[in-house]
Amino acid sequence: MSKILVFVNQQGDALSSGSREALAFACHLANSTGGEVAAVLTGPAAVSGSKEAFAFGANKVYTVSNPMLAEYQVDVYVDCLYSVFKHSGADIFVLSFDRIGKDLVGRIATRIGASAITEVVDFKTEGQKITWVRPIYGDKAFGEYSAKRHQVVAGIRPKSQTFPFPYESRTGEIISVDYKPKEDLILTKLVVKIQSALSDIRLEDATIIVSGGRGLEGPDGFTELQALADVLGGAVGASRAACDAGWVPSNLQVGQTGAVVAPDLYIAVGISGASQHLAGITNAKTVVAINSDAEAPIFKRADLGVISDYKRFIPALTEKLKKLLV
Repeated sequence: MSKILVFVNQQGDALSSGSREALAFACHLANSTGGEVAAVLTGPAAVSGSKEAFAFGANKVYTVSNPMLAEYQVDVYVDCLYSVFKHSGADIFVLSFDRIGKDLVGRIATRIGASAITEVVDFKTEGQKITWVRPIYGDKAFGEYSAKRHQVVAGIRPKSQTFPFPYESRTGEIISVDYKPKEDLILTKLVVKIQSALSDIRLEDATIIVSGGRGLEGPDGFTELQALADVLGGAVGASRAACDAGWVPSNLQVGQTGAVVAPDLYIAVGISGASQHLAGITNAKTVVAINSDAEAPIFKRADLGVISDYKRFIPALTEKLKKLLV
């Protein structure tokens, strides 16, 4: 029987989509192994988020309401989640392998002395033995892994799970955890929040994404992409090369080391199509590539390709869509 603890991250008053996927994965695993699922929520909104955690399948919720957990700090969160994990008696820790999850998985596994498995999309069971499934070779195949250690930390790949409609009347046990971080763990203090200049929509939640790469040749090109995204009601993304060049903030990065997305429409502008970037758009329904290089690898993934200089094509497309959509 597996005891599973899920880290449930909140965005405002609601659970993040990645956390809902992590809960769905954990519930499916618990059903297969005869286990139970507990969730841990942190920060001032932890108690209010418990209802939604129950609705998505948790049997028990640990709440850590210390206001010092309102803002993410990796050392404090690792210490807090480790404490709750030990208190819960769980043997499997599940969380979304999103930006925060990528920070936490290895650190928590090291602290616990557990095996760490990332980018998990599925599992297989044989009795109480669990085999973890994750994509390999740039999503061209799937690998199956078993853990040698009893305890496991599993990072669930975003956009790899479907979650059921919430069962609103579902309830469970709420356990309040009194946690106070040690002073030497608090290394930073939030002074001010600055909203990113591009896109109010989170990449992970966007149904339409317009992304730019090295082919834009500088930050000015993203102004054109933002105008197109505004007309389409979408978000702006970027390749790692564009982020590393400082043209846009790193939180706009799409790819294996950035955001893994699954929009209905993904428009790649000036993006060559490196395997790391393609791994982040595996589940995009329709991909449109706009590139002046006819040999760019992105065209092999694209459903529609446009060989053109974006400086002429994107403004013309934006104006045409304004007439049709606005």
